[in-house]
Amino acid sequence: MYVGIDVGTSVVKAAAFDSGGRQLAVESRPVELSLRGGFVEQDMDEVYGAVVDVLGKLAGRVPEPVELAGLTGQGDGVWLVDKEGRPVRSALSWMDGRAHQLLDQWLADGTFETVFRRTGGAMFPGSPGPLLAWLDRYDPKSLDAAAAAVYCKDMVFQRLTGAGRATTDVSDASMPFLDPRTRSYDNRVVELLGLTRRRRLLPPVGDPITTGEAREGLPSGTRISNGPYDLPACALGAGVTEPGDGLLIVGTCLAALVATTELDLSGEPAGLYISTDRHGHRLRAMPAMVGTAALDWVLSTTGVTHAEVDELLAATPPGAHGVRVLPYFAPSGERAPFVEPHLRAELSGVSLETTKADLIRATCEGIGYAARHCLEAAGLTGALAVCGGGTRSPAWMQLLADVLGRPLRVVEGEVGARGAVLAAAERYGVSLDAGVWTEPTAIVEPDPGRSAYYAKGFQEHVARLDVARGAAGR
Repeated sequence: MYVGIDVGTSVVKAAAFDSGGRQLAVESRPVELSLRGGFVEQDMDEVYGAVVDVLGKLAGRVPEPVELAGLTGQGDGVWLVDKEGRPVRSALSWMDGRAHQLLDQWLADGTFETVFRRTGGAMFPGSPGPLLAWLDRYDPKSLDAAAAAVYCKDMVFQRLTGAGRATTDVSDASMPFLDPRTRSYDNRVVELLGLTRRRRLLPPVGDPITTGEAREGLPSGTRISNGPYDLPACALGAGVTEPGDGLLIVGTCLAALVATTELDLSGEPAGLYISTDRHGHRLRAMPAMVGTAALDWVLSTTGVTHAEVDELLAATPPGAHGVRVLPYFAPSGERAPFVEPHLRAELSGVSLETTKADLIRATCEGIGYAARHCLEAAGLTGALAVCGGGTRSPAWMQLLADVLGRPLRVVEGEVGARGAVLAAAERYGVSLDAGVWTEPTAIVEPDPGRSAYYAKGFQEHVARLDVARGAAGR
Protein backbone atom coordinates (compact mmCIF):
# COMPACT_ATOMS: atom_id res chain seq x y z
CA MET A 1 0.00 0.00 0.00
CA TYR A 2 0.92 3.65 -0.28
CA VAL A 3 0.61 6.10 2.62
CA GLY A 4 -0.04 9.82 2.43
CA ILE A 5 0.45 11.98 5.53
CA ASP A 6 -1.25 15.38 5.68
CA VAL A 7 -0.32 17.50 8.70
CA GLY A 8 -3.12 20.05 8.67
CA THR A 9 -3.68 23.11 10.82
CA SER A 10 -6.41 21.58 12.96
CA VAL A 11 -6.32 17.88 11.97
CA VAL A 12 -3.49 15.47 11.24
CA LYS A 13 -4.41 12.68 8.82
CA ALA A 14 -2.83 9.57 7.36
CA ALA A 15 -4.44 7.76 4.43
CA ALA A 16 -3.69 4.41 2.82
CA PHE A 17 -4.17 3.78 -0.91
CA ASP A 18 -3.82 0.74 -3.12
CA SER A 19 -1.85 0.82 -6.38
CA GLY A 20 -4.93 1.97 -8.30
CA GLY A 21 -5.49 4.97 -6.05
CA ARG A 22 -8.41 3.48 -4.12
CA GLN A 23 -8.51 4.94 -0.62
CA LEU A 24 -8.33 2.01 1.80
CA ALA A 25 -8.46 3.72 5.18
CA VAL A 26 -7.95 7.06 6.91
CA GLU A 27 -6.90 7.87 10.45
CA SER A 28 -7.09 11.38 11.87
CA ARG A 29 -6.43 13.24 15.09
CA PRO A 30 -7.23 16.85 15.96
CA VAL A 31 -4.49 19.20 17.13
CA GLU A 32 -4.92 22.36 19.13
CA LEU A 33 -4.37 25.96 18.12
CA SER A 34 -3.56 28.55 20.76
CA LEU A 35 -5.26 31.87 19.89
CA ARG A 36 -4.52 34.93 21.99
CA GLY A 37 -4.69 38.56 20.98
CA GLY A 38 -3.83 37.90 17.35
CA PHE A 39 -1.08 35.41 18.28
CA VAL A 40 -1.77 31.93 16.85
CA GLU A 41 0.62 29.17 17.89
CA GLN A 42 0.91 25.38 17.90
CA ASP A 43 2.73 22.88 20.08
CA MET A 44 5.18 21.06 17.81
CA ASP A 45 5.44 18.03 20.07
CA GLU A 46 1.65 17.65 20.00
CA VAL A 47 1.65 17.88 16.20
CA TYR A 48 4.44 15.34 15.84
CA GLY A 49 2.82 13.04 18.37
CA ALA A 50 -0.39 13.15 16.36
CA VAL A 51 1.51 12.08 13.23
CA VAL A 52 3.03 9.06 14.96
CA ASP A 53 -0.35 8.20 16.50
CA VAL A 54 -2.33 8.21 13.23
CA LEU A 55 0.37 6.24 11.43
CA GLY A 56 0.30 3.59 14.13
CA LYS A 57 -3.48 3.31 13.98
CA LEU A 58 -3.45 3.17 10.18
CA ALA A 59 -0.92 0.32 10.23
CA GLY A 60 -3.20 -1.55 12.61
CA ARG A 61 -6.13 -1.24 10.22
CA VAL A 62 -4.28 -2.00 6.98
CA PRO A 63 -1.41 -4.32 7.85
CA GLU A 64 -0.06 -4.50 4.30
CA PRO A 65 3.56 -3.65 3.49
CA VAL A 66 4.11 0.05 2.82
CA GLU A 67 5.67 0.60 -0.60
CA LEU A 68 6.38 4.25 0.05
CA ALA A 69 4.99 7.29 1.87
CA GLY A 70 4.52 10.91 0.94
CA LEU A 71 4.40 13.78 3.41
CA THR A 72 2.57 17.08 3.09
CA GLY A 73 1.24 19.67 5.51
CA GLN A 74 0.25 23.24 6.20
CA GLY A 75 2.49 25.92 4.73
CA ASP A 76 3.85 29.27 5.90
CA GLY A 77 4.27 30.17 9.55
CA VAL A 78 7.60 29.68 11.36
CA TRP A 79 8.64 26.42 13.02
CA LEU A 80 11.91 27.00 14.88
CA VAL A 81 13.83 23.78 15.53
CA ASP A 82 17.19 22.71 16.91
CA LYS A 83 19.64 20.39 15.12
CA GLU A 84 17.50 17.33 15.88
CA GLY A 85 14.27 18.94 14.72
CA ARG A 86 13.07 19.54 18.28
CA PRO A 87 11.11 22.71 19.02
CA VAL A 88 12.87 25.81 20.26
CA ARG A 89 9.52 27.45 21.00
CA SER A 90 5.90 27.02 19.97
CA ALA A 91 5.34 27.20 16.23
CA LEU A 92 3.95 30.45 14.85
CA SER A 93 0.98 29.54 12.65
CA TRP A 94 0.27 30.90 9.19
CA MET A 95 -2.89 32.30 10.81
CA ASP A 96 -0.83 34.49 13.17
CA GLY A 97 -1.42 38.24 12.98
CA ARG A 98 1.28 39.64 15.27
CA ALA A 99 3.41 41.00 12.42
CA HIS A 100 0.69 43.17 10.87
CA GLN A 101 2.40 46.41 11.89
CA LEU A 102 5.60 45.36 10.14
CA LEU A 103 3.56 44.53 7.06
CA ASP A 104 1.86 47.93 7.26
CA GLN A 105 5.30 49.53 7.30
CA TRP A 106 6.48 47.51 4.31
CA LEU A 107 3.30 48.28 2.41
CA ALA A 108 3.85 51.98 3.01
CA ASP A 109 7.58 52.15 2.21
CA GLY A 110 7.50 49.95 -0.90
CA THR A 111 9.29 46.92 0.55
CA PHE A 112 6.19 44.77 0.10
CA GLU A 113 5.91 45.55 -3.60
CA THR A 114 9.65 45.19 -4.20
CA VAL A 115 9.63 41.71 -2.71
CA PHE A 116 6.67 40.73 -4.88
CA ARG A 117 8.35 42.02 -8.05
CA ARG A 118 11.40 39.87 -7.25
CA THR A 119 9.76 36.64 -6.07
CA GLY A 120 6.07 36.72 -7.00
CA GLY A 121 5.12 36.37 -3.35
CA ALA A 122 2.80 38.89 -1.68
CA MET A 123 3.63 38.68 2.00
CA PHE A 124 0.92 38.51 4.66
CA PRO A 125 1.27 38.62 8.46
CA GLY A 126 1.53 34.84 8.83
CA SER A 127 4.19 34.32 6.17
CA PRO A 128 7.78 33.59 7.24
CA GLY A 129 9.27 36.96 6.29
CA PRO A 130 7.16 39.12 8.61
CA LEU A 131 7.16 36.52 11.39
CA LEU A 132 10.94 36.11 11.35
CA ALA A 133 11.38 39.89 11.35
CA TRP A 134 8.99 40.14 14.32
CA LEU A 135 10.90 37.46 16.22
CA ASP A 136 14.19 39.20 15.46
CA ARG A 137 12.83 42.34 17.12
CA TYR A 138 10.83 40.93 20.01
CA ASP A 139 12.09 37.37 20.67
CA PRO A 140 15.68 37.26 19.40
CA LYS A 141 16.71 34.60 21.92
CA SER A 142 14.49 32.07 20.15
CA LEU A 143 16.21 32.79 16.85
CA ASP A 144 19.62 32.61 18.53
CA ALA A 145 18.76 29.14 19.89
CA ALA A 146 17.37 27.75 16.63
CA ALA A 147 19.27 25.73 14.04
CA ALA A 148 16.62 26.33 11.36
CA ALA A 149 13.34 28.10 10.66
CA VAL A 150 11.41 25.41 8.82
CA TYR A 151 7.83 24.61 7.85
CA CYS A 152 5.48 22.14 9.46
CA LYS A 153 6.15 19.12 7.24
CA ASP A 154 9.91 19.73 7.43
CA MET A 155 9.88 19.37 11.21
CA VAL A 156 7.90 16.14 10.90
CA PHE A 157 10.19 14.74 8.19
CA GLN A 158 13.35 15.45 10.16
CA ARG A 159 12.02 13.68 13.23
CA LEU A 160 10.43 10.74 11.38
CA THR A 161 13.63 10.01 9.49
CA GLY A 162 16.29 11.25 11.90
CA ALA A 163 17.71 13.39 9.10
CA GLY A 164 20.85 15.13 10.24
CA ARG A 165 19.86 18.47 8.78
CA ALA A 166 16.59 20.27 8.26
CA THR A 167 15.55 20.79 4.63
CA THR A 168 12.51 22.15 2.85
CA ASP A 169 11.30 22.00 -0.75
CA VAL A 170 10.72 24.55 -3.50
CA SER A 171 7.00 24.78 -2.82
CA ASP A 172 7.31 25.79 0.85
CA ALA A 173 10.31 27.99 0.12
CA SER A 174 8.30 29.92 -2.48
CA MET A 175 7.03 32.45 0.10
CA PRO A 176 8.71 34.90 0.34
CA PHE A 177 12.43 34.23 -0.17
CA LEU A 178 12.66 32.02 -3.28
CA ASP A 179 13.54 33.45 -6.67
CA PRO A 180 11.19 31.47 -8.97
CA ARG A 181 13.58 31.77 -11.88
CA THR A 182 16.70 30.39 -10.17
CA ARG A 183 14.81 28.27 -7.60
CA SER A 184 17.20 29.50 -4.91
CA TYR A 185 16.93 32.05 -2.12
CA ASP A 186 17.06 35.71 -3.10
CA ASN A 187 19.51 37.24 -0.63
CA ARG A 188 18.37 40.74 -1.57
CA VAL A 189 14.91 39.91 -0.21
CA VAL A 190 16.49 38.63 2.98
CA GLU A 191 18.33 41.94 3.25
CA LEU A 192 15.23 44.03 2.52
CA LEU A 193 13.42 42.37 5.44
CA GLY A 194 16.32 43.06 7.79
CA LEU A 195 17.18 39.38 8.18
CA THR A 196 20.70 39.13 6.79
CA ARG A 197 22.15 38.07 10.13
CA ARG A 198 19.43 35.38 10.31
CA ARG A 199 20.12 34.01 6.84
CA ARG A 200 21.61 30.84 8.34
CA LEU A 201 18.15 29.85 9.58
CA LEU A 202 16.72 29.35 6.09
CA PRO A 203 16.89 25.61 5.44
CA PRO A 204 18.51 24.17 2.30
CA VAL A 205 16.02 23.60 -0.49
CA GLY A 206 15.69 20.01 -1.67
CA ASP A 207 15.27 20.23 -5.43
CA PRO A 208 14.01 17.62 -6.21
CA ILE A 209 12.26 16.95 -2.92
CA THR A 210 14.27 15.33 -0.16
CA THR A 211 13.82 11.63 0.54
CA GLY A 212 14.66 9.45 3.50
CA GLU A 213 13.80 6.30 5.38
CA ALA A 214 11.41 6.25 8.30
CA ARG A 215 12.65 5.25 11.72
CA GLU A 216 9.43 6.02 13.59
CA GLY A 217 5.68 5.90 12.90
CA LEU A 218 6.07 3.86 9.72
CA PRO A 219 7.79 0.46 9.42
CA SER A 220 11.53 1.01 9.78
CA GLY A 221 13.15 1.68 6.42
CA THR A 222 9.97 2.83 4.65
CA ARG A 223 10.83 5.23 1.86
CA ILE A 224 9.33 8.68 2.42
CA SER A 225 9.52 12.03 0.63
CA ASN A 226 9.26 15.52 2.09
CA GLY A 227 6.74 17.58 0.19
CA PRO A 228 5.22 19.41 -1.53
CA TYR A 229 3.16 21.33 1.02
CA ASP A 230 -0.61 21.04 1.14
CA LEU A 231 -1.67 23.45 -1.62
CA PRO A 232 0.46 21.99 -4.44
CA ALA A 233 -0.11 18.50 -3.02
CA CYS A 234 -3.85 19.00 -3.42
CA ALA A 235 -3.31 20.21 -6.98
CA LEU A 236 -1.44 16.98 -7.75
CA GLY A 237 -4.10 14.92 -5.99
CA ALA A 238 -6.84 16.59 -8.03
CA GLY A 239 -5.03 16.16 -11.35
CA VAL A 240 -4.36 19.88 -11.87
CA THR A 241 -1.14 19.93 -13.88
CA GLU A 242 -2.01 21.35 -17.31
CA PRO A 243 -1.57 25.13 -17.80
CA GLY A 244 -4.85 26.98 -17.35
CA ASP A 245 -6.51 24.28 -15.25
CA GLY A 246 -7.37 25.19 -11.68
CA LEU A 247 -8.25 23.92 -8.25
CA LEU A 248 -10.42 25.48 -5.57
CA ILE A 249 -9.83 24.10 -2.09
CA VAL A 250 -12.91 24.81 0.02
CA GLY A 251 -11.50 24.46 3.49
CA THR A 252 -10.94 26.59 6.57
CA CYS A 253 -9.61 29.05 4.03
CA LEU A 254 -10.17 29.16 0.29
CA ALA A 255 -7.22 28.42 -1.92
CA ALA A 256 -7.42 29.07 -5.65
CA LEU A 257 -4.62 27.50 -7.70
CA VAL A 258 -4.03 27.65 -11.45
CA ALA A 259 -1.28 25.69 -13.23
CA THR A 260 0.93 27.88 -15.40
CA THR A 261 4.22 28.02 -17.28
CA GLU A 262 4.16 31.82 -17.19
CA LEU A 263 5.71 34.18 -14.64
CA ASP A 264 4.01 37.58 -14.56
CA LEU A 265 5.29 39.83 -11.77
CA SER A 266 3.28 42.86 -12.88
CA GLY A 267 -0.18 43.89 -11.69
CA GLU A 268 -1.45 44.20 -8.13
CA PRO A 269 0.85 42.33 -5.74
CA ALA A 270 -1.17 39.41 -4.38
CA GLY A 271 -0.92 35.69 -3.85
CA LEU A 272 2.21 33.87 -4.87
CA TYR A 273 3.81 31.65 -7.46
CA ILE A 274 4.42 28.18 -6.05
CA SER A 275 7.34 26.40 -7.67
CA THR A 276 6.81 22.70 -8.33
CA ASP A 277 9.10 19.73 -8.94
CA ARG A 278 8.63 20.26 -12.69
CA HIS A 279 11.04 23.01 -13.71
CA GLY A 280 9.21 25.79 -15.54
CA HIS A 281 5.83 24.70 -14.17
CA ARG A 282 4.28 26.68 -11.34
CA LEU A 283 1.00 27.24 -9.61
CA ARG A 284 -0.38 30.76 -9.53
CA ALA A 285 -1.90 30.69 -6.09
CA MET A 286 -4.44 32.95 -4.43
CA PRO A 287 -4.74 31.47 -0.92
CA ALA A 288 -7.38 33.60 0.75
CA MET A 289 -8.07 33.89 4.47
CA VAL A 290 -11.83 33.64 3.84
CA GLY A 291 -13.29 30.13 3.74
CA THR A 292 -15.40 27.68 5.68
CA ALA A 293 -14.26 29.36 8.90
CA ALA A 294 -16.55 32.25 7.94
CA LEU A 295 -19.51 29.90 7.52
CA ASP A 296 -18.63 28.12 10.76
CA TRP A 297 -18.78 31.44 12.62
CA VAL A 298 -22.21 32.24 11.19
CA LEU A 299 -23.47 28.72 11.96
CA SER A 300 -22.23 28.94 15.54
CA THR A 301 -23.70 32.41 16.02
CA THR A 302 -27.11 31.40 14.66
CA GLY A 303 -27.17 27.99 16.35
CA VAL A 304 -27.35 26.10 13.06
CA THR A 305 -25.59 22.77 12.54
CA HIS A 306 -23.70 21.69 9.44
CA ALA A 307 -26.33 19.03 8.83
CA GLU A 308 -28.94 21.76 8.32
CA VAL A 309 -27.01 23.76 5.72
CA ASP A 310 -28.37 22.04 2.60
CA GLU A 311 -31.96 22.40 3.77
CA LEU A 312 -31.50 26.08 4.62
CA LEU A 313 -29.82 26.85 1.29
CA ALA A 314 -32.96 25.51 -0.40
CA ALA A 315 -35.22 27.60 1.83
CA THR A 316 -34.28 31.00 0.42
CA PRO A 317 -33.68 32.15 -3.17
CA PRO A 318 -30.49 33.42 -4.81
CA GLY A 319 -29.76 36.85 -3.39
CA ALA A 320 -30.97 35.82 0.10
CA HIS A 321 -33.75 38.44 0.13
CA GLY A 322 -31.23 41.26 -0.16
CA VAL A 323 -28.84 40.12 2.58
CA ARG A 324 -25.19 40.55 1.57
CA VAL A 325 -22.04 39.35 3.32
CA LEU A 326 -18.46 40.42 2.78
CA PRO A 327 -17.04 37.29 4.46
CA TYR A 328 -13.65 38.59 5.61
CA PHE A 329 -13.78 37.39 9.21
CA ALA A 330 -10.08 36.58 9.73
CA PRO A 331 -8.37 38.65 12.45
CA SER A 332 -5.39 39.11 10.12
CA GLY A 333 -7.55 40.54 7.31
CA GLU A 334 -7.17 39.24 3.77
CA ARG A 335 -4.16 38.11 1.74
CA ALA A 336 -5.61 37.18 -1.69
CA PRO A 337 -6.37 38.32 -4.30
CA PHE A 338 -5.22 41.47 -2.51
CA VAL A 339 -3.51 42.18 0.80
CA GLU A 340 -5.38 44.23 3.40
CA PRO A 341 -4.56 43.28 7.02
CA HIS A 342 -7.30 45.52 8.43
CA LEU A 343 -10.24 44.35 6.31
CA ARG A 344 -13.14 42.96 8.34
CA ALA A 345 -16.44 41.27 7.52
CA GLU A 346 -19.59 43.24 6.76
CA LEU A 347 -23.27 42.23 6.75
CA SER A 348 -25.84 44.41 5.00
CA GLY A 349 -29.51 44.22 4.07
CA VAL A 350 -30.43 42.61 7.40
CA SER A 351 -33.80 43.36 8.99
CA LEU A 352 -36.15 41.86 11.56
CA GLU A 353 -37.58 39.77 8.71
CA THR A 354 -34.19 38.21 7.91
CA THR A 355 -34.11 34.46 8.53
CA LYS A 356 -31.31 32.10 9.43
CA ALA A 357 -31.60 30.71 5.91
CA ASP A 358 -30.97 34.19 4.50
CA LEU A 359 -27.83 34.59 6.60
CA ILE A 360 -26.51 31.16 5.65
CA ARG A 361 -27.15 31.62 1.91
CA ALA A 362 -25.71 35.15 1.92
CA THR A 363 -22.56 33.88 3.61
CA CYS A 364 -22.17 31.02 1.13
CA GLU A 365 -22.74 33.44 -1.75
CA GLY A 366 -20.15 35.83 -0.31
CA ILE A 367 -17.61 33.03 -0.04
CA GLY A 368 -18.45 32.04 -3.62
CA TYR A 369 -17.84 35.59 -4.84
CA ALA A 370 -14.50 35.64 -2.99
CA ALA A 371 -13.60 32.35 -4.70
CA ARG A 372 -14.48 33.77 -8.12
CA HIS A 373 -12.37 36.84 -7.39
CA CYS A 374 -9.38 34.64 -6.54
CA LEU A 375 -9.77 32.32 -9.53
CA GLU A 376 -10.04 35.19 -11.99
CA ALA A 377 -6.96 36.84 -10.49
CA ALA A 378 -5.06 33.53 -10.72
CA GLY A 379 -5.82 33.29 -14.45
CA LEU A 380 -8.20 30.32 -14.65
CA THR A 381 -8.97 29.43 -18.28
CA GLY A 382 -9.37 25.64 -18.25
CA ALA A 383 -11.16 23.00 -16.19
CA LEU A 384 -11.81 23.56 -12.49
CA ALA A 385 -11.50 20.91 -9.80
CA VAL A 386 -12.76 21.44 -6.27
CA CYS A 387 -11.91 19.63 -3.05
CA GLY A 388 -12.01 20.17 0.70
CA GLY A 389 -14.54 19.88 3.48
CA GLY A 390 -17.06 22.11 1.72
CA THR A 391 -17.58 19.44 -0.97
CA ARG A 392 -19.63 17.41 1.54
CA SER A 393 -22.56 19.78 0.97
CA PRO A 394 -24.22 19.08 -2.41
CA ALA A 395 -26.30 22.26 -2.15
CA TRP A 396 -23.23 24.39 -1.54
CA MET A 397 -21.40 22.76 -4.46
CA GLN A 398 -24.36 23.63 -6.71
CA LEU A 399 -24.33 27.19 -5.39
CA LEU A 400 -20.58 27.42 -6.07
CA ALA A 401 -21.00 26.11 -9.63
CA ASP A 402 -23.71 28.73 -10.20
CA VAL A 403 -21.66 31.59 -8.69
CA LEU A 404 -18.52 30.59 -10.59
CA GLY A 405 -20.46 29.94 -13.79
CA ARG A 406 -18.54 26.79 -14.70
CA PRO A 407 -18.65 23.00 -14.10
CA LEU A 408 -16.95 21.70 -10.99
CA ARG A 409 -14.89 18.48 -10.99
CA VAL A 410 -15.50 17.38 -7.41
CA VAL A 411 -12.62 15.34 -6.00
CA GLU A 412 -13.39 13.79 -2.64
CA GLY A 413 -11.32 11.93 -0.09
CA GLU A 414 -7.87 12.83 1.20
CA VAL A 415 -6.73 14.81 -1.82
CA GLY A 416 -3.61 16.29 -0.20
CA ALA A 417 -2.44 12.89 1.02
CA ARG A 418 -3.13 11.47 -2.44
CA GLY A 419 -1.00 14.20 -4.01
CA ALA A 420 1.80 13.56 -1.52
CA VAL A 421 1.87 9.91 -2.62
CA LEU A 422 1.94 10.87 -6.30
CA ALA A 423 4.83 13.27 -5.62
CA ALA A 424 6.71 10.54 -3.76
CA ALA A 425 6.09 8.04 -6.56
CA GLU A 426 7.44 10.48 -9.14
CA ARG A 427 10.50 11.12 -6.98
CA TYR A 428 11.22 7.42 -6.53
CA GLY A 429 10.42 6.45 -10.12
CA VAL A 430 7.42 4.33 -9.11
CA SER A 431 4.83 4.04 -11.89
CA LEU A 432 1.34 5.07 -10.78
CA ASP A 433 -1.48 6.04 -13.17
CA ALA A 434 -2.11 9.66 -12.14
CA GLY A 435 -5.18 9.87 -14.37
CA VAL A 436 -6.85 7.02 -12.50
CA TRP A 437 -5.70 8.29 -9.12
CA THR A 438 -7.23 11.71 -9.72
CA GLU A 439 -10.58 10.90 -11.35
CA PRO A 440 -13.39 13.16 -10.08
CA THR A 441 -16.17 11.65 -8.01
CA ALA A 442 -18.79 13.97 -9.53
CA ILE A 443 -19.28 16.78 -12.04
CA VAL A 444 -21.58 19.63 -10.95
CA GLU A 445 -22.96 21.69 -13.84
CA PRO A 446 -24.04 25.32 -13.30
CA ASP A 447 -27.61 26.44 -13.89
CA PRO A 448 -27.52 29.05 -16.72
CA GLY A 449 -30.20 31.28 -15.21
CA ARG A 450 -28.67 31.39 -11.75
CA SER A 451 -25.19 31.88 -13.22
CA ALA A 452 -26.39 34.97 -15.10
CA TYR A 453 -27.88 36.32 -11.86
CA TYR A 454 -24.68 35.70 -9.94
CA ALA A 455 -22.51 37.29 -12.65
CA LYS A 456 -24.22 40.59 -11.83
CA GLY A 457 -24.02 39.84 -8.12
CA PHE A 458 -20.27 39.35 -8.42
CA GLN A 459 -19.80 42.81 -9.90
CA GLU A 460 -21.81 44.27 -7.02
CA HIS A 461 -19.65 42.29 -4.57
CA VAL A 462 -16.45 43.72 -6.07
CA ALA A 463 -17.86 47.25 -5.87
CA ARG A 464 -18.77 46.83 -2.17
CA LEU A 465 -15.38 45.29 -1.52
CA ASP A 466 -13.60 48.25 -3.08
CA VAL A 467 -15.39 50.58 -0.66
CA ALA A 468 -14.58 48.33 2.31
CA ARG A 469 -10.91 48.11 1.31
CA GLY A 470 -10.71 51.87 1.08
CA ALA A 471 -12.15 52.27 4.56
CA ALA A 472 -9.88 49.56 6.02
CA GLY A 473 -6.79 51.18 4.57
CA ARG A 474 -7.39 54.53 6.21
